[in-house]
Amino acid sequence: MKTINVTKGQVLQSSGELNTKVFTVESGLLRSYTIDHKGKEHIYMFASENWIIGDNCETNVPCDLFIDAIENSIITVTDKEVSKQNSKNNSLFNRIAVLQKRIILLMSSSAVERYQHFVETYPDIIQRVPQKMIASYLGITPEALSRVRKEISKNK
Repeated sequence: MKTINVTKGQVLQSSGELNTKVFTVESGLLRSYTIDHKGKEHIYMFASENWIIGDNCETNVPCDLFIDAIENSIITVTDKEVSKQNSKNNSLFNRIAVLQKRIILLMSSSAVERYQHFVETYPDIIQRVPQKMIASYLGITPEALSRVRKEISKNK
């Protein structure tokens, strides 16, 4: 752990990086965000005093989020593995990682991309839940889900 000063606009993490850190805001304000394929920015969260911010990916997996300073800030930087080792519950980290990915997808991905991620994340439940529940999870209508599934099968 080390405490550093960062200036407004300073990028602490870029999407695609490995071995990202966890940042605790002592003073100031940070944000995390993603940029979609059209170049549109989608803010994931803000972190002000006493908040923790980071990308919840594994250290060997490219991160999804950019993190930068909105104000001049004083932050404590912690290695992600140290943070995980200090946690008593790794299943909580797994849950947060899935939720982070879902929120990013809901903000910036097409229905097809969200469905494909659903299939990858929950391959064992696709046949076990009604289509209307899957549609609800994806934030689309059952009719739109039918169109998505048809489009995917047509492209295979």
